[in-house]
Amino acid sequence: MEGDFIKINKWLLPLSWAYGLGVKLRNMMFDIGILKARAFDIPVISVGNITVGGTGKTPHVEYLAQLLKGKFRIAVLSRGYKRKSKGFIKADATTSMQEIGDEPFQIKQKFPDITIAVDKNRCHGIEQLAEQDQRLEVILLDDAFQHRYVKPGINIMLVDYHRLIIYDTLLPAGRMREPITGKNRADIVIVTKCPKDLKPMEYRVITRAMDLYPYQQLYFTTLEYDKLKPLFPHTGHAGHQPLLTALGDTHVMLLTGIASPKQLEHDLSPMIPHLSPLTFGDHHHFKTKDVQLINNTFAGMKSPKCIITTEKDATRLLEAEGLSDEVRQNLYALPVRIAFMQEQKEMFNNHIIGYVRKNSRNSILVKNKDVNKSNDCNNTGNGPRTISFRNN
Repeated sequence: MEGDFIKINKWLLPLSWAYGLGVKLRNMMFDIGILKARAFDIPVISVGNITVGGTGKTPHVEYLAQLLKGKFRIAVLSRGYKRKSKGFIKADATTSMQEIGDEPFQIKQKFPDITIAVDKNRCHGIEQLAEQDQRLEVILLDDAFQHRYVKPGINIMLVDYHRLIIYDTLLPAGRMREPITGKNRADIVIVTKCPKDLKPMEYRVITRAMDLYPYQQLYFTTLEYDKLKPLFPHTGHAGHQPLLTALGDTHVMLLTGIASPKQLEHDLSPMIPHLSPLTFGDHHHFKTKDVQLINNTFAGMKSPKCIITTEKDATRLLEAEGLSDEVRQNLYALPVRIAFMQEQKEMFNNHIIGYVRKNSRNSILVKNKDVNKSNDCNNTGNGPRTISFRNN
């Protein structure tokens, strides 16, 4: 049920109260204009959350990239969490995972024709992207809900079904990065990782509990898994892609270094009775001792056996040194994608495409020319245009 992965450390609640005061002060400074949020004359769609990790940001960014890439010229801008570089970097075919981080690297591997860039300063990153590509039509911001210095046209907030914010509390007692009122900044709220058999009554209960404003739209998505992909196809299995449903008799190590592995364990357990998790921290870089643990653990497992890992972990395991031949021959990545529920897909797609089309640079230029003609000498110039989904 919803909220079943939440754990509140009540003894830390006084610290959460103090933390909350600081966050409320920062948000108030943005709300009254002491700290400035900047709008841009190019459509910007932000995807993020108000909790610590694990809501499915990357699959949702990939969904948007897949939706828009055939219709518009797009770029994805991320912070590049835990990368070993600084400043603005635009990825190319030779860019390594260490330079841009595991999640941007994963997106670049899936969408090699899309511009992928990283910059901790999102305003600077947007400026660089727009200057370097005058034909750019839309920018997707990955994990930027708290980055309030950018005012996106569409602000998408993700909420994990198993960790609904209505049951959670602030850090460090809970996993929320700001009070629940932060959801009011969202134009779209998506409840992610929903069970495929979610009952109509549950939809209504969650909808009522989220208590959104009329201008906000609520969607529900679930996770779907594709065929397994070998990480090292040259080591023996020649690109063999087994189905999850065919692993009933196989002993499987579930190797993860993500924020919320419980969801993956929950989804795979019914299909794989012999599932043994080996869990590391989120964005974990595999060191020599970690590789030895993987090798030794897998060597001690019964046959038939294999290892399943996430696509994000795969980007780091590909560069890990010392993996045994046995591990390399049996190591698979599990691709994941999101699917909209309640027949909401077309509605969501139309909103996103309509926003980008209406606010594209070409559309804005045409509007500005019309304004200039009508205003003549009364025109005082055109500053950055605030593009808001709420006004569309």
